[in-house]
Amino acid sequence: MEQPIRPAKVFNIVIVAHRGRLSFEATLFALSLRHTNPDFAGRFFVATPAHNPLWPQDPSLPEGPLHDLLGQQGVEFVEFKCRDFGQAYPFGNKIEALDVLPVGEPFVFFDSDTLITGDLNDVPFDFARPGASLRREGTWPKTTKETPNHATIWRALYDRFGLDFAKSLDCSYDATDWRRYLYFNAGFFYYRCPKVFGQLYRAFAVSIRNSPPSALAGQTLDPWLDQVALPLVIHALGGGRDSLPSGFLDGRHSCHYRLIPLLYARESQAVVTLLEDLTTPDHVKTVFKIHPPYRRLIYERQGQRLRQMFDQAALPETEQMIRKTIKQTGLWLR
Repeated sequence: MEQPIRPAKVFNIVIVAHRGRLSFEATLFALSLRHTNPDFAGRFFVATPAHNPLWPQDPSLPEGPLHDLLGQQGVEFVEFKCRDFGQAYPFGNKIEALDVLPVGEPFVFFDSDTLITGDLNDVPFDFARPGASLRREGTWPKTTKETPNHATIWRALYDRFGLDFAKSLDCSYDATDWRRYLYFNAGFFYYRCPKVFGQLYRAFAVSIRNSPPSALAGQTLDPWLDQVALPLVIHALGGGRDSLPSGFLDGRHSCHYRLIPLLYARESQAVVTLLEDLTTPDHVKTVFKIHPPYRRLIYERQGQRLRQMFDQAALPETEQMIRKTIKQTGLWLR
């Protein structure tokens, strides 16, 4: 029997974590969520891959002060089994983690390298129409004179799954412009049921990986597979680029910063202030200062020095250019 759907204003949040950098990011995410949404009514899951042949190095979160601090933020720890991806393609975790969420309950997935900066009750989610992050660049596909063009590549993918390619297009852009084609960053996505979304996401991603259409010859799917399959899933479930009004997620209510050096280089002063406020209390500082990016950039104030190197109102055109400049300073810390 199909499970009842919760009212749209009550939804669950899930992030993925495993030992290493993601455990610090997950804790910072949790601190930001509890700071900005103290009355969050849904459940907050931290999903961790199980130790199995697809993840041969134990990914579990080790017991200790960091685990304790994360647990104090009201999280529910859940473990999922890697069946199709695993350590060889960790971006697949966001697909496989959906298996362990409550069926029939609306959810929002966030990448762990995100800060929640506003009250999520203000975000006008329509969980019947899935959406995802539009804070992205034209990272895939990369076309040349020797490869098929964007239209041919994307049409081949829509045709593979019996989807209406024409209805996915934004015809305000020229056929050679990547923005004409439905493309998201997988830093967040949402829907009314994780089982429905996850099963389709897994099926599409595995099909593309195992048997890519011939039009994809010359294209790399690592690390882009999750972002290649995601627009197909959202389109198939009736969502699109207009599912969520702009200015909320990746705006006033969340910030997908990706890495702490990038946060200092390009994000708003409000985001920097929130980061430093969250990491100031002694019980947080004791835990975070053992990790080099936090120790050097936050507590030794190198992040503020890095920030002064960039004009946040006139940033380089691509993230790659920002990364290159940071690496030249020796402050590219992960």
